[in-house]
Amino acid sequence: MILSRAPLRITLGGGGTDLKSYYSKYGGFLIAAGIDRYCTILMNRRFYDSIRLSYSEMEVVDSVEQIRHRIFREALKMVGILKNIEIHSTADVPSNSGLGSSSCFTVALINALHAYKGEYLGKKRLADEACHIEIDILGEPIGKQDQYMAAFGGITCLTFDKNGMFW
Repeated sequence: MILSRAPLRITLGGGGTDLKSYYSKYGGFLIAAGIDRYCTILMNRRFYDSIRLSYSEMEVVDSVEQIRHRIFREALKMVGILKNIEIHSTADVPSNSGLGSSSCFTVALINALHAYKGEYLGKKRLADEACHIEIDILGEPIGKQDQYMAAFGGITCLTFDKNGMFW
């Protein structure tokens, strides 16, 4: 059984400077903090070939392509887990709370999926994969702070150059 969780975040200053439309012109800088509220993923091998997902809804499907939940579907495809899996998601706050919950969910999910395969990802790579799913694949109009805060936690300053590199 794999258990993974990631902290939600609050922005202390500079929110919006992590959007590509902004930092590609001006660069960006923000300060944010992980808080003591979490998205949690519980994952286990399933005894059947199907995939069972439990979140605010429940899905039992025969293939990854049948999954309605976009982040679950894309994360499973990206990591290469295509059957025999059961995943439960819980959160300390409801979705759309303004605390980065979808990115928190994505980071915890990717971490659990890689751990299930016996792989370890560093914090930056974990955040990068979450950004890739949410921004590049799903086209969400969001910045990068949510994924990085969920992966790194604590109080963090992020500086973005015009090419999207950060430190």
